[in-house]
Formats: sequence, C-alpha cells, structure tokens
Amino acid sequence: MLKKLSYITLFALTLVSCSDTLDDVNKNPNATETPLAPYLLTGSLKQGADLYWGADNNFNSSLLFVQHWAKIQYTEPDRYDVSNTTFTSLWNTGYATLITDLNTIINFPAAQANSNYKGIALTLRSWTFLLLTDAYGSIPYKEAGKKVTPSYDPQWDVYTGLLDDLKNAQSLLSTSNGAVTGDLVYKGDITKWKKFVNSLRLRIALRISDQEPALAKQAAIDATTDAAGVLGSNSDTFKFTYISSPQQNPASAWFETRDDFRISKTMVDKLYELADPRLPVFAQLPSDASVGKYVGGGNGLSTSAANDQGFAKTSKPGTYFLTSSSPAVIASYSETLFNLSEAVARGYIAGDAEQLYKNAITASLNQFGITDATVIANYLNQPTVKYDATNYAKSIGTQKWIAFFGQGLDAFAEWRRLDYPVLKAGPATVLDGKLPLRFFYPGTEQSLNGDNYNAAVAGQGKDLLTSRLWFDKK
Repeated sequence: MLKKLSYITLFALTLVSCSDTLDDVNKNPNATETPLAPYLLTGSLKQGADLYWGADNNFNSSLLFVQHWAKIQYTEPDRYDVSNTTFTSLWNTGYATLITDLNTIINFPAAQANSNYKGIALTLRSWTFLLLTDAYGSIPYKEAGKKVTPSYDPQWDVYTGLLDDLKNAQSLLSTSNGAVTGDLVYKGDITKWKKFVNSLRLRIALRISDQEPALAKQAAIDATTDAAGVLGSNSDTFKFTYISSPQQNPASAWFETRDDFRISKTMVDKLYELADPRLPVFAQLPSDASVGKYVGGGNGLSTSAANDQGFAKTSKPGTYFLTSSSPAVIASYSETLFNLSEAVARGYIAGDAEQLYKNAITASLNQFGITDATVIANYLNQPTVKYDATNYAKSIGTQKWIAFFGQGLDAFAEWRRLDYPVLKAGPATVLDGKLPLRFFYPGTEQSLNGDNYNAAVAGQGKDLLTSRLWFDKK
C-alpha cells in the first residue's frame, strides 16, 4: 500500500485557485509551484528506471548492439540503420528531466531538503551523467543546467568530475542527517545508499582503467576502503521494482501490444554451450511445442529473413523480464563482485580474483532464482566457466555480459571496454561489418548548440556509430 501511495503522490497535482488576472489565466494548472523533495526524488527514480529499462535506450538499441535481444520484425535498429533522431530519449530526458529535477533538490535550502536528500540527488545525477558519457562520449557536464548552450566536456573530465561528485555525495549521506521519504528503491536506508555510491565509484574506476591506470587504482582503493563499504548482498542491489499498469515494467507494457523481439541466438547459443542454468530464466520455449528447445533469433537480419525464422519457432525473452512487476536492475551485487575481481586482477586492491569471480557468478545465479548448491558448483567447475588468470578480461567479460542480461546500457559499455565476448555483425547490417561503439548525438544539438557540438566532434571524432570513445581503448 505504501508503494502505491508513493506512486500516487508522484503524480499529485497542485491545485490552483481561479482568478480573473491574466497571470492566473496563463498558469499551468498541472505545475507544482513549490516542488517538494520527496516528490522529486520519487519522480527521478521512476523516470530514471524507465529511461534505463525502456525501449529507446535498452531493448530497441543497446540490447541489440550487445546481442542480448534480436528483432524478428522491423529490423532496422538491429541492422544499425538508424539516424541522429534515434537516440534523443537518453539525452533529452537525462538533461531536461532528471538532471534538472535533481539539481532542484541539490539547490534546495536546508529547510526543504536535508543533506541526505542532497547526497541522494547528487548520486543519481552522477549516475545519469555516467549513462550519458558512456553512450555519447563528450557531453555537457560542468555547464549543464547553467547555460542554454553549454559546452561539452571531454570524457576524461566527466569521469574524474563524477568521482569528485560521488565523494561529495558520500560526505553528505549520514544516518544522523535526517529521514528521507519518497525513496522507492532503498526506502530511506542511508547505509544502502552509501554502499551504492562506493559501487558507482568502483564502476567508474574501471571505466578509466585502460587510459588512466594510476588514477583508476586510487579511485578503486578509495571506493573499497571507505567505511560504508560496497554492495554486499543481493538485498543491496539497486533496482526499481514496478507494480501494475500503468506503473509497470516498460518491457511488459511493450509485449502487451507488440511481438517484434526475441532473445538473441548469440546469447542462447552461449548459454547452451555453457550448460547455463539461467537459460530458462532468460528465454521462453517457442510457442510451437514441436520445437522443444530454446531458439534465439539472429541479429542483423533483413526483415524478411528475420520473419522467416518463424514467430512460433523462436524464443521470446523470459517472463522474468516481461511481467508488470519485473524490476529494473540498475546496479547489481553481481556486478560489484565482478568489479572487485577485476580490480584485484589489475593489482589495484588486495584479494582473491578467482574467488570473487566465482562469487559474482553465484550472485547472478541467485539473483535469477537459482540457489541449488549442487547446480551452482557444477556450473562453476566446468572448464569453460573456470577463471582464467592469464586472460581475466575474457573470463570476467563473458560472464559479466551474461549477468548483465537486460541491462543494455551497461552491458554495452562493459562489452566495449573488455572486448568480450567476441561479437560479429549480422549479415544485413549497414556498418561494413562493424558493430556500434556509441550513440549518435541528437540532431537538435547541431541546430541548437552547433558551435559546441562542432567543437566536441572535432575533439572526439566524427559523430558516427563506429567512432571509438576515450574510455574504449583498443
């Protein structure tokens, strides 16, 4: 009931009295004249989850790029036949809604928002900026929300700035700094927010590790030695849990009226190869019972070739991801363990990289409801799954790619960084056999912020899907 009431308050309207003045006539009757921190926080969490888990940035783009899902009709996105109007949602909602509302909380006087609200808002703003720079590269950061035509900051400046912002967020968060309401993720549990902050710091440390190893090492040390710790169990996972329509999981809403996605053949084949117990969670059996096994859809096919695979003979993504209340996982315990394993493998922190790798896989299996100790042990003991200390990027990259199933934006970032698994473009793709390495900037940036857009492109490289970003060192 509390969760439902929170959703109701999210959309509560401020009543305005009628008058004969022109000012009152021109008022927006749906606008909140005095925004409240709990409402803004609730809205930011819901809108952020929708942005991360919804069609535009997830299953109709990044999930296709990393070959988690595939298109069985309307295959243009799966063939990378897209334009600079395709990726506007992440940019527009990220800046105009999320960052704007979170800045409002950050700038509130203490009487309107205690420091815990401000620390949470700064954390969520940092996460939003991280999504933006991972996807586009250089982005407005320092001047975002301060100028109509903000300049773009190079990716190095964004990442290092976010490390500072998260350090500041950590200092603002304290169990003694006042209660927080409107928090639909951690229910105001500041100890969990502090763990999430450190886990984001560790994520960013690894993002910059190939370009700035010394700075990455220090950031990893700072994140893992902070007294608050990092995500320590699946109960710490940062996820937004949906409810019933109209506040349902975006993928669930999509599949209520459309049938144009399948789980990717690349993923199904890998899960079969590894005898992975997550396969029945990630996929549904084809509706044609005579098929009798999971069958993925090919990526990068023409519409006719995709249709020819057979709607009834291919597997939809699992119902775990398509029910109304399916959660939008944003930062999992499993990911944090993989990151700790890699930080050890790189020599940044002390620990047992192999054991952390095993723990990460176990956490992912548990996350998806697989808890049988024998099943887990058998899986971990396979030669194809065992940790390879001579090529940690392959071991971690492959298993992290599986564990990130459904989290397209982060799966896309980590696949580019670690270069595993090795993916191949489909036969009808339009990038000369290459796969996308970034999102296009929205076309409106050229017309509304042209000088700064041109400067960013001149410094970063052409505004193409195949332009390699700074963090993605070859």
